Amino acid sequence: MPTVEFWYEFASTYSYLAAERVEGVARVMGVDVRWRPFLLGPIFAAQGWTSSPFNLYPAKGDNMWRDVERTAARYHIAWTRPSHLPRNGLLASRVALVGADDGWIANFSRAVFRANFVEDRDIGDVATIADIISRLGLPSSVLERANAPQNKARLKAQTDAAIALGVYGAPSFTVDKELFWGHDRMEQAFQWATTPWM
Repeated sequence: MPTVEFWYEFASTYSYLAAERVEGVARVMGVDVRWRPFLLGPIFAAQGWTSSPFNLYPAKGDNMWRDVERTAARYHIAWTRPSHLPRNGLLASRVALVGADDGWIANFSRAVFRANFVEDRDIGDVATIADIISRLGLPSSVLERANAPQNKARLKAQTDAAIALGVYGAPSFTVDKELFWGHDRMEQAFQWATTPWM
């Protein structure tokens, strides 16, 4: 089957919405999905941003909150506005890479997103990530593997790969070198993977 790469950042509201839907959409459209966590921080920093653009531009942020609320309701996705945005997804991303090797990246990623955007928990806190690991029945050694130097380097390399593809926000979807940005372009990415229209 054709494959779509799903680039996501754990601090991203729209990445959460995409994570809740992506596998169902992929299944219906006959496409494989590859979960690709990365960090937006270096991308934002390169543009001179010190925080999320939703914080830097209040009108954009106000509209985003309402849009996410509407979209979550449309797709029957649980949603609670977090008390802080953005939260630090560094450790969660490192753990997700271990999950990519072991086959539980999707379940772990959804659990982290729900902790952030449903339970309003601090996903940058080691205790929160350890609790998610435990609830999923994963060994505590996952944290040690996640923090190993080679895994840290792997996350940096994955973020660099996203930048090389032109990724500038999350979620993004790529089919080879074709880039689709945003939750609202998910279906287009899957259609392109099966039948490019140009």
